[in-house]
Amino acid sequence: MDFTNRTILIIGGTSGFGHGIATLAARAGARLIITGRDRKKLDAAATALQAQNVEVTGYVVDAADKKGLAHFFDGVGEFDHLVSMAGGFMGGGFLNAPVDVIHKAIDEKLFANLAIARLAASHLRDQGSMVFTAGSGGRPHNASGAIVGNDAIRTLVQGLAVELAPRARANAVAPTWTRTPLWRDMSPEQIEATDKQFSSAIPLGRTARIDEVASAYIFLMENTFITGQTITVDGGLTLNA
Repeated sequence: MDFTNRTILIIGGTSGFGHGIATLAARAGARLIITGRDRKKLDAAATALQAQNVEVTGYVVDAADKKGLAHFFDGVGEFDHLVSMAGGFMGGGFLNAPVDVIHKAIDEKLFANLAIARLAASHLRDQGSMVFTAGSGGRPHNASGAIVGNDAIRTLVQGLAVELAPRARANAVAPTWTRTPLWRDMSPEQIEATDKQFSSAIPLGRTARIDEVASAYIFLMENTFITGQTITVDGGLTLNA
């Protein structure tokens, strides 16, 4: 793996999977552009990455802010790969979750990433790629809007793959529940209980490490003959459905 003289833009690169991807890409010599919504977290992440002697530029960007996102892309320049972590999570089925919660989950997953793709396309260098984030492990009856959004990402990369070809590629990664700062609002006891619940259902008997998920994004950037695909990284959880 060698990303020397390659620029990778990571939307949501300050923590969790995004920071894990940035760390692996930095080790491979990439120049990094990372975004985050919180200035303090962004600065801390950039400082940690710069300690690896790589070039890192950070921008405060909210992917849900369409005008702010457009302004960011207007000034970002060209890059070789885009990684987007945009999208949240939700619980509840189609009948019991509030409609606005379902709508928000779909908007944050599909339409935010659609906006990112459309804005990023003209900045993507030849033979580059886009890698988006779907998800794995939820069910329509307990994560309705999230499931619709995740399935939409799978459809989005299939369409983008054809539209971008042969100049560039588009793929996605679909992780299941993993210990990341995304769950910062949960208590330690809730984190342990959730980890135990997923571990008992995953054939490999445990949840993933952040670097195991991050490496899938790196693989999709590196392999130049994969496009339109979504790689599920869930330890076999969906095989037990």
